[in-house]
Amino acid sequence: MSSARSLTHVVDADGRPPLTDRDLSRTEPRATLPGRIVALLRRDVPLALLDLLVVVTAYLVVLVLRLDGNVPQAMWVNFWWFTPIAVIAHLLANYLFGLYGQMWRYASVQEARRVVLAGVAAMILVVAADLLRGHPVPLSVVIGGAGLSLMAFGAVRFQSRLFAFRRRAVVGDPGSRRRVLLMGAGEAGAMILRDVRRTPELGLDPVGFVDDDPRKQRLSLSGVSVLGGREAIPALSHRLGVDEVLLTMPTADNEVVRDVAERCERAGVSLRVLPSVREVVDGKVSAGDLRDLRIEDLLGRQQVVADPASVRALVTGRRVLITGAGGSIGSEIARQVAELSPEALLLLDNDETHVHDVLADVEHRTSVTPLLADIRDRGRIVDLLLDHRPGVIFHAAAHKHVPLLETHPREALFTNVLGTANLADAAVAAGVDHFVLISTDKAVRPVSVMGGSKRIAEEIVRSLEGRGTAFCAVRFGNVLGSRGSVIPTFLRQIRAGGPVTVTDASMIRYFMSVQEAVLLVLQAAALARGGEVFTLDMGEPVNILDLARKLIHLSGRVPGRDVDITITGARPGERLREELVDDEEDPRPSGRPGIVVSTPPPPDAGALRRGLADKDSSAIFLLQEERAGVQVRDPQVR
Repeated sequence: MSSARSLTHVVDADGRPPLTDRDLSRTEPRATLPGRIVALLRRDVPLALLDLLVVVTAYLVVLVLRLDGNVPQAMWVNFWWFTPIAVIAHLLANYLFGLYGQMWRYASVQEARRVVLAGVAAMILVVAADLLRGHPVPLSVVIGGAGLSLMAFGAVRFQSRLFAFRRRAVVGDPGSRRRVLLMGAGEAGAMILRDVRRTPELGLDPVGFVDDDPRKQRLSLSGVSVLGGREAIPALSHRLGVDEVLLTMPTADNEVVRDVAERCERAGVSLRVLPSVREVVDGKVSAGDLRDLRIEDLLGRQQVVADPASVRALVTGRRVLITGAGGSIGSEIARQVAELSPEALLLLDNDETHVHDVLADVEHRTSVTPLLADIRDRGRIVDLLLDHRPGVIFHAAAHKHVPLLETHPREALFTNVLGTANLADAAVAAGVDHFVLISTDKAVRPVSVMGGSKRIAEEIVRSLEGRGTAFCAVRFGNVLGSRGSVIPTFLRQIRAGGPVTVTDASMIRYFMSVQEAVLLVLQAAALARGGEVFTLDMGEPVNILDLARKLIHLSGRVPGRDVDITITGARPGERLREELVDDEEDPRPSGRPGIVVSTPPPPDAGALRRGLADKDSSAIFLLQEERAGVQVRDPQVR
């Protein structure tokens, strides 16, 4: 049965067929132009009558004042003859410039401009009428009456805004309102100030601005004074009884945020910030956009900017496979790729719960196929790639926890090494165009099982270069918020009341957000021609002890008083400082800001294959140690 025929059998709850669009067009009366005008007038009659009264009163007041109260009888006759003309001119101008049918409670500069234009237009009309009739009414009365009418129209329409400050000043308990200092007297600061005043239920009382621009200091923005630069935050906080500082600068870099946060900490006040310009929609901000300070705001690095055109050219209209799709990196790759209109998104993971979670995020954006499989199952992986024929692969599946893998090296071997080999071989067999391996900074001169396994994974994919697939690897450091990373661990310990455990007071790490890491992965894939290792210029490393102290402060606690910090000593496989690039890799700019590309010496493909064939020994790890002189010890695979 056709779809058209099946519709005839659909009935409403009362048993009658539903109305079609044609039925609706017959049953709904079509509004005529006179009908719309009548409806508009009926709705705005009170405002139009008030405008009529305003016009008559304005011209009458000006006339009486102009003639010091002694108006001749002849002038009264002329005035009452002229008044209907003035009323018609003003009401017509108000109608044409849209002064009716508005919600004036939410009026802005655009509506104020309409009031002025309507008043000017009406003034031109009444002056012309007066001139054509030979000045029956003095020109000064005509101009003065029109001007006074204009001001009265504005007062009538903007009275809710003009007197809002007084009304809101008495809303709620004054003691319950938080006194806030706004950092940044620019456009965003003005938007936040207006929104705070329009929304008294927020319970915020702006007491001043601070801004580093000396030209703005000692001036006022919407009645709120700019009291100094950011260095004045502690003194102003104490003097004005400030409860909170609002950083209203979406373009503020990490150095500014860090400095303001330190000054707020000294003053004992909390800090909330606007999201960055990348997160603000259409450049418009409101008080609802303000959020608590996050650790990534303080890490002192700038986000890398990708080339969206090249990334889009890589994945749009292509079949994209992501392994480890349920993990922190894999799921974010899926989200970002889904926005680029791929032909299909293939999500591979061996954990059904993780696949289910990411599937719920992306299935409404593009065609998605979940694939439950283990990359260690060589036959299954080859079959999947031959069946689905992806054009691009992002390989994020891996074991990554350093201390755990020190005691389970066999798992690192089978997943990180052999699993990568299975996937890379299948990619060549299936004719995949681009293969991107997610690697780590721990692969540089590795001292851990995890780092050594990822270094060998890099060697494996680069050993297949020249087989028709462009292989590359992308290294990054710690990802903020990923499962098992140090920051969620610290936050969990802080919520439990401590202690926060730091392995070594001198330990430092590089950090990036998961969104930035994935931007790098996508950009690297677009830049890759085969055989490269891409690394992000990750800025300054972060001392882990300092990071623990910042997280405790961000949680509203004081280190050493509310939450203790304990030094436990380095765990197996950890070192004090990670490196980004090996000396022998010859790093060079990639052509994209913040991304470094290197081409390590080509691996010995034959030796790699012989090591891979010996799955029950430690030969694969020893091979890496002998070839590159790295410090990986024999993991004693059993």
